[in-house]
Amino acid sequence: MRFDRCRMLFKEDFSLIREAKILLLGAGGVGSFCLDCLYRSGVGNITVVDFDRFDETNRNRQIGSDRVGEKKVEVLKELYPGIEVMDDKVTKEWCENFDFSSYDLVIDAIDDMEAKISLAFAAGDKLISSMGSAKRIDPSKIEYASVWKTRGDKLAKKFRGELKKRGFKGDFPCVFSMEEPKCKELGSFVGVTGSFGLALCSLAVMKLIEKGRE
Repeated sequence: MRFDRCRMLFKEDFSLIREAKILLLGAGGVGSFCLDCLYRSGVGNITVVDFDRFDETNRNRQIGSDRVGEKKVEVLKELYPGIEVMDDKVTKEWCENFDFSSYDLVIDAIDDMEAKISLAFAAGDKLISSMGSAKRIDPSKIEYASVWKTRGDKLAKKFRGELKKRGFKGDFPCVFSMEEPKCKELGSFVGVTGSFGLALCSLAVMKLIEKGRE
């Protein structure tokens, strides 16, 4: 059966994964691979939020990107039957007005700093967040830690600083890379961006199991 291998690994905890309701923000190079992992791991209720369309430059790293010109969420809804989608741009205002209460976890795979900060305040300890995956080529340098313990990443440093400045007192895990950037431009490699997405998914699964056992 479809999820037999997952059940062999997670045993009775698989029901916690199967019954989970997850909100995934961003369906790009990181988010699309996170979606694939969540879907294949048996998460029963996944909602993906993205406003963008695929373009030619996405084809090196994003699942579904051969459908250039089409809406990302519509393509992903075809590729992953049963998921829910929202054709929305995740902004500061969107985060401030959205109701996160029905979701077990919220996964941040977006780039906009103001939106990420607002999301931290709005989603609280339900949040798992991705830092910068561009400009890197070595997935073995990827780590995850508390947002306050991220290091070696300029985006993470700015994120921490803004949260502290605005009085954020919470905590949530982040995926980040210790690798020094290899270029100044936003060059990207699917070996790293995809690995970020898989790491987000792994964190989500572990967090679901941890919360379910409490």
